[in-house]
Amino acid sequence: MGISRSRSPTGAPRSCRSISPTPKNDTSFFGPVAGRVAGRIARGRFVLDGKVYHLDINDGRNTLQGGGRGFNKVIWTVKEYVAGGDSPYVTLYYRSFDGEQGFPGDLDVYVTYRLSPYELGVHMNATALGRATPVNLLQHTYWNLGGHGAGDVLGHTLRLHASRYTPLDAEMLPSSGRGAAPVAGTPFDFLAPTPIGARIRGVVGGRVPGYDANYVVDGEPGEMRPVARALDGASGRALELWGNQPAMQLYTANWLNHTKGKGGAVYERYGGFCLETQGYPDAVNHPEFPSQIVRPGQVYRHDMVFKFSF
Repeated sequence: MGISRSRSPTGAPRSCRSISPTPKNDTSFFGPVAGRVAGRIARGRFVLDGKVYHLDINDGRNTLQGGGRGFNKVIWTVKEYVAGGDSPYVTLYYRSFDGEQGFPGDLDVYVTYRLSPYELGVHMNATALGRATPVNLLQHTYWNLGGHGAGDVLGHTLRLHASRYTPLDAEMLPSSGRGAAPVAGTPFDFLAPTPIGARIRGVVGGRVPGYDANYVVDGEPGEMRPVARALDGASGRALELWGNQPAMQLYTANWLNHTKGKGGAVYERYGGFCLETQGYPDAVNHPEFPSQIVRPGQVYRHDMVFKFSF
């Protein structure tokens, strides 16, 4: 995500993930917001108000993370920056234009990163201008509570407040009509604290062993509620995530491959994990899923809070 500075120099928190096979040391998904529609859209097409829209196809036969020039590769403007006080923050802005990557209508997007003692809040909103459009923003963040150079995260224990998940096919797309399935009795069950690596060989996240799975968060969508809690027993560090979206993607860095990172560290497979609140995958082509359509004058709101302890 590029940034232009209209006020004080700053930057958004750096972190995140690469989610499909990429060349070595491709770090284009380390840190950005994904959009206009994160995740995959089958065959790069959808129908809205009777019109067929064709998107940029950049993942086999499908569109991934908004297309080849999604929100992770555009220039964002710093609209507001407050460095001092108990709750410093930065607000970034981007105007997505009508037809960008094939999506209809102009879209005003704001993302605010706010720090407070032991918390990081990420607050995203988007307003459709003139035409209806799908919106599903996502924050890509890699976490390794042992430290970014501490090796894999398979020993971290994870609890998810999600009793259902959406089964995906070989192209990482949901099967039509299947909806959500119970996690009980499957390798996707993290209702009780469980090491991430305990059953990881039993799942395939995009053709390699690992999680790249969408979970349905328990509770009422639109309300802030607990989503996940992770703990690294070696360091004692813990992370708790709260959010207001209907779903969350668990990703275990399945495609990291000798990727050079900060401080000379090299990141390998399972070197981090991602907890990405979002809407359902490919919702634009699945009427059984909650709608992601934002109409003119409506505001899409997506909030998450990461809480840290040790």
